[in-house]
Amino acid sequence: MKILNKFLITKINTIKIIVFICFSLLSFNIEAQINWANDGESYYSLDKNQLVSYTLPNKDAKTVLSKQQLTPAGKSEPIDVAYFSFSLDQKKVLLFTNTQKVWRLNTKGDYWVFDFESNILTKIGKTLPTSSLMFAKFSPDGNTIAYVSGNNLYSEDCKSGKIQPLTADGSVSIINGTFDWAYEEEFACRDGFRWSPDSKSIAFWQIDASEIKKFYMINNTDSIYSKLVPLEYPKVGEKPSACRVGVVKLSDAKTTWINIRGDASQNYLVRMEYIPSTNNLLIQQLNRKQNKSKLYIADVLKGSVKLIQEESDEAWVDLFQIGNKYDIDYTNNFSFLKETNSILWVSEKDGWRHLYQISLEGKPEVMITKGEYDIIDLKYINSKEGYVYYLASPDNATQKYLYKTKLNGTGKNELLSPESLKGSHNYSFSSNGKYALHTFSNHFTQRTNEFITVSDQKALNEEESIVGSVKKMEEKETTEFFKIKTADNVEMDGWMVKPMNFDPNKKYPVVFYVYSEPAGATVNDTYRVAQNRLYKGDMAKDGYIYISMDNRGTPAPKGRAWRKSIYRKIGQVNIKDQAMAAKEILKWDFVDAERVAVWGWSGGGSATLNLMFQYPDIYKTGIAIAAVANQLTYDNIYQERYMGLPQENMQDFIEGSPITYAKNLKGNLLYIHGTGDDNVHYQNAELLLNELIRYNKQFQFMPYPNRTHSIREGEGTTEHLSTLYTNYLKLYCPPGGR
Repeated sequence: MKILNKFLITKINTIKIIVFICFSLLSFNIEAQINWANDGESYYSLDKNQLVSYTLPNKDAKTVLSKQQLTPAGKSEPIDVAYFSFSLDQKKVLLFTNTQKVWRLNTKGDYWVFDFESNILTKIGKTLPTSSLMFAKFSPDGNTIAYVSGNNLYSEDCKSGKIQPLTADGSVSIINGTFDWAYEEEFACRDGFRWSPDSKSIAFWQIDASEIKKFYMINNTDSIYSKLVPLEYPKVGEKPSACRVGVVKLSDAKTTWINIRGDASQNYLVRMEYIPSTNNLLIQQLNRKQNKSKLYIADVLKGSVKLIQEESDEAWVDLFQIGNKYDIDYTNNFSFLKETNSILWVSEKDGWRHLYQISLEGKPEVMITKGEYDIIDLKYINSKEGYVYYLASPDNATQKYLYKTKLNGTGKNELLSPESLKGSHNYSFSSNGKYALHTFSNHFTQRTNEFITVSDQKALNEEESIVGSVKKMEEKETTEFFKIKTADNVEMDGWMVKPMNFDPNKKYPVVFYVYSEPAGATVNDTYRVAQNRLYKGDMAKDGYIYISMDNRGTPAPKGRAWRKSIYRKIGQVNIKDQAMAAKEILKWDFVDAERVAVWGWSGGGSATLNLMFQYPDIYKTGIAIAAVANQLTYDNIYQERYMGLPQENMQDFIEGSPITYAKNLKGNLLYIHGTGDDNVHYQNAELLLNELIRYNKQFQFMPYPNRTHSIREGEGTTEHLSTLYTNYLKLYCPPGGR
């Protein structure tokens, strides 16, 4: 998972689209987490709960932490390691165990330290509650560990074990060193503190949620009397949490607060890092509407700041890489260039997402990448040779390839991924950039990996070569990618799976899978992208056409105008695009216009409702799960970013909300929601139900008691949900050609 340490290179992402993913084992038994060694010639990985190092190019294996070494004194069983991170000198390793979920990810648990020189395993935070430690990490000199517990920040001396509280005011509403629900959900901010380069201080975020209203969920099942479950949740239009940055000295536990300009509750602090080899901080601030960004250098001794860069956008300033908005690692969020004393910066100001050098000394910015294409993700900086490596796909918005260009802006966009491998590539570079772990898949080729030499992009041995073995992994190509143009001249990418034994002279039912919002795209050229894991059985075998399309506003690499055309128009632009594309598809001879279904989860559930209500003559059956029925019920960071402030443009919120159009329902609707959903509150279900009842609209409804947004807790839940979904679809949108 994407937690805690900059060495973590394989991320399990949490996104607003609920996608059921089967994580396959890597093709040659590489575990989910590998940490590159400092020398760049080897990496570490967990294998059967032992820590193993592999030296390249031959992957010579050596056990560096055995089960015996992972067994605490007086115990007979080793600790079960979920995650590990090294000190900078790699002489010690932190081991994360007994993990517990905080909102979406397991970021709370117990930590142990293994010292390779003394061969001793030691538990840290012994006087604090079990499984309460968060984001433990070594100081740069490796002598101290800092962590969060109970919303307070602590340091612990590695030799003596002495624990020192660095903050004392932590509570439910005063949060030190980590974040509240909204910051975590919408900015992917979790780890909220940074060590100074000299190991003498720690900079940390403090969230003050004391003025945030509580939303109460109700637990009716765990006792004979109901229990209220409070959640500090800032709804759209409501005042955000106040946020500030402090720097605490280990010597006296005194904090200096950084005096950042602007109202702390009307601005967000979204990135913060120490500038290497200095005791200054680089801090990014967004205004409440998130359409203005400011970069400050903070003097931690004086608490003062200096503005070095600002940027604005008529819609919003995007923090996230293209694809899904949680695919960014906030533990290493600025890329510093020592040679030019600058940072790499991503901006869409010329209409495309490009890389720039932003000087920390006030020198003119340098545009590094140029052209009508988007940078999808930054992968590696080779300052010594003067190159930057990144993912892009100028010719196909559903795919990803590795490119490089010169850091000084004089180079061309040079494709590195093998041209014979059409699909989606990803890379994790070794510390020195000599090697990389290369991952590839497409819609008919299972996910596979190889270690490569970066200079020639060739596998370290032929047995693992993707180019050499990809034919063996290819399956029958059942998913078709297509483009469709609407009457509004909007061209959309889509995928389709036709029924087995397809007969073009018959008419088949079509099921549309939708998400449609800026948080994620569904049309990606990856393995099993078209697999519906809610459906019990095989949709193609049963005789369904299964389709998904990405409308304007989804985060595809098609330029700023494509992505931001949805601003203040969620529930309108995306819905019209989907419906107009569906209208074109219904012209196909083999599609049965009387058997048209649509389904989605979260934002896709909202889209499903809007499509059923706004275009009832197109969509006959809908299954909506965990939907936002009224946009005014969702959190302020997400909804205000894409819709503005309801105090200024309330009508946009009304016109984008499904509840506004509920009276138009004609078809068959199944609505599903978990009553313990802390993301999209169950209140949406009851508001929608009331409106449907008001107009005597008949529908079916399934609440899942105490289940969260993912509806997966509790024995039998997944099986029940899948059965419900499948039976309803088959009943109201019967499969098979006619």
